Amino acid sequence: MLDWIGWVATATFASSYFFQKPAVLRRIQALAAVLWISYGVIIHALPVIVANVVVAAVAIFSSLRADKPSVGGMGSTIAESESQS
Repeated sequence: MLDWIGWVATATFASSYFFQKPAVLRRIQALAAVLWISYGVIIHALPVIVANVVVAAVAIFSSLRADKPSVGGMGSTIAESESQS
C-alpha cells in the first residue's frame, strides 16, 4: 500500500546522479535517505532506518563541506597548491 514511498525514494536517489555539483547531488541523496527513513518507520524496519540515518548524515555533512572552498588542504589540487606558493 505505501510502497510508493520506497519507489519515490529510489527515483529520488537515482536522479541525484544527474546533478553536476557535488553539493547538490549529496543534498538530493540526503532527501532520498529521509524518504527511506520514513518508509522504514512505516514498515517497522530498523535496519532501513539506521542505514539511511547514516547516509543522510554523511550526505548532509559532505554537502556542507563541498560548499566551502578548499584552501591548500587535502581537497586542493596540485595546481592550486602550486599557485598559492
